[in-house]
This record gives sequence, structure tokens and C-alpha cells, in this order.
Amino acid sequence: MANNWQGCAGSWRMAEVKGINREPLSAWLAQALPGHPPPYDFALVAAGGSNLTYIVGDGGGRAFVLRRPPVRARIATAHDMRREYRIMRALSGSGVPVPEMLAWCDDPAVNGAEFYCMEKVEGHILRDLAATGTMSAAACERASDSLIEGQVRLHQVDLEAAGLADLARHEHYLERQLKRWATQVEAGATRDLPLLNRLHRALAASVPEPQTAPGLVHGDYRFDNVVLDGDWNLAAVLDWELCTIGDPVADFVWSLCYWAEPEDSLTWLMDPPTRNPNFPRRQTVLETYQARAGLTLRHLDWYLAFSWWKQACIVEGVYARLQKGAGGGMKVESLERIAARVERYLQRADSILQAA
Repeated sequence: MANNWQGCAGSWRMAEVKGINREPLSAWLAQALPGHPPPYDFALVAAGGSNLTYIVGDGGGRAFVLRRPPVRARIATAHDMRREYRIMRALSGSGVPVPEMLAWCDDPAVNGAEFYCMEKVEGHILRDLAATGTMSAAACERASDSLIEGQVRLHQVDLEAAGLADLARHEHYLERQLKRWATQVEAGATRDLPLLNRLHRALAASVPEPQTAPGLVHGDYRFDNVVLDGDWNLAAVLDWELCTIGDPVADFVWSLCYWAEPEDSLTWLMDPPTRNPNFPRRQTVLETYQARAGLTLRHLDWYLAFSWWKQACIVEGVYARLQKGAGGGMKVESLERIAARVERYLQRADSILQAA
């Protein structure tokens, strides 16, 4: 969920902003955040079907971030603001860098829904290849090493000490993931995908035993969901909507699949930053993670096939929603490309399983 907010340009002066009840919210902020005096300006910088993110400018020329659920179509499990706030607050001082949590509000009279405020972390977000244009080989290596180290630290968080042991179920994470995504595709299906169903059966019949104890997993850990500082070190991990307790290996391999190389013809992102040839190759990323985590990953092919299958399920969900008219005027050619991408992802998953 790449709903990033750092470095986004936009007008601070907006008479009316979706999801903001200016007067009651401003009164609450003035009391809750004495270090950020009024008047406030609100700029919506991340929207869509995910949680809404705003940069809030205060009367002193400083800024912070406010997050709230979408104005409509709220789904409790998908837009649990208290959960996000809890996770980041618990990780403060853990070695996993997160923005400082500033305030929490669960009174809907203030802004129509619960929300929280957090520090605005300055730095770089590598959203695409263009964002890496000024990076030297040393900078790419530093950024990569710091990103991997951050994920290892996340997976090694002491759940009990952090107060997060009850965040989610610990057992059968992979089985639950397989069921969840297959069920979602079936519920929204607009076409038959026999290969998706066959792969689901094959993966479900061969789920590996976890190599590690259940750990904290981010769910979408990659360059465009983190902030890097001026020295290309990890400054903050963002977008905790998918965080849960699960299999750290699955979380890492999911991230590894985002790590595109210059010659890759099939990628998960449109213009991946790691296509810059100064970034290390996937094999190096794998070896670095293994060395830092003290693991030699077994069943890598299963995890890779599962990741490609899961990504196909996610993109198929997008395709199904567009087919049902929720596409905002997207052209049929775009739908055809999305459909083809789903099929190519499934074929990649199948080829990995066949070769295993």
C-alpha cells in the first residue's frame, strides 16, 4: 500500500478538504498539540481506497501528519487506525525506525472518524527509477543495506516486550493467507482462472513448516514505503496497514519479489527504483538477509511461487472492480493489460513450482 506522504507537493491553502472538519478539528489539535499552534492548513496527499493521509501545516511554520480512514466504504479490518497507531507507538525505540506518534483521537465528533497525528519525517522516498537518478553506487548500496537491516530488525522484534504479542493469531499464517486471497478472488470473480485455482491447490498441499517463530511482519516492505535520510540510511518505515504476526520468511520473499533488476521484463511496479544498475542484485539481497537473520532459507521456490500467486490475486481484485464499473473511466485497453498481467504472474508462479 504505497500511500506515501513525504515530499509531496501541494497547496497548503485549501478552503475545503475531503475528510477534514476544519473548525472542530482545529480546536482539538490546538489543545492536543501545544507545540503546533493554529491556524492549520490541511493538504490531502494520499487517498484512494486506503487510509487518508494529510500534511498539516501549523501557525508556526512547522508540519505534521494526520491519518484517518476513508470517508466512505469503511471496512474495520482494513482501516483500523488504532491498530496502526498502536504498532508504531510500540516500535518506538525498538531499532525499527518509525515516525513519532503525537496524538490519538477516537471521538467521531471531532473529525467524523478516529484519527491520529504523527511526526513528518523528512527524507527521500524511492518511488520509481527517476528518484534514484542522483544516487551513486555507494548510495545505492547504503540504501539497500539499511533497508534489509531494517526488515531483519522488524522480524526480530520481541513481541512480548513490545506489547504486541496479542496483535494477531500466531499459528497457520501461510494457510490463512492462502485461504484469504483465494476467497477474495472467488467473491469478486468476473472470469474463470483455472490456473489460479490449480496453483492454490498445489500451494495449499505443500505448505512448508516455518523456519522461525512467528514474528512481526510489515506486509508490504519496500523502498517506496520507507523514508531514507540524507545519508541514505533508513529513517522511517511507513504504511503499517498490513502489519500482522506471521512468517518472517514470507514477508522477506514478498519484498524480494519487488526487487526488480534492469533486464527484468515482468515486474510488480511500473518503474521499479531497483532497476538502477547501481543497486545490488536479488541474489545479493537474499544472501545479505540470510546472513543478518542467521538463516539459510529453505523452500525458497514455494515462497516465491506463493508471492507471485498472491500478487496475481491482488491484481485480479483490481481487474474485477474495474470490470464492475469502479474504474473511473479507465480504457478497455488498460483492462486488457491488467488481465494479461494477472495471467503472466500466474504463469511465473506455475513455472517456479514446476521447476522446484
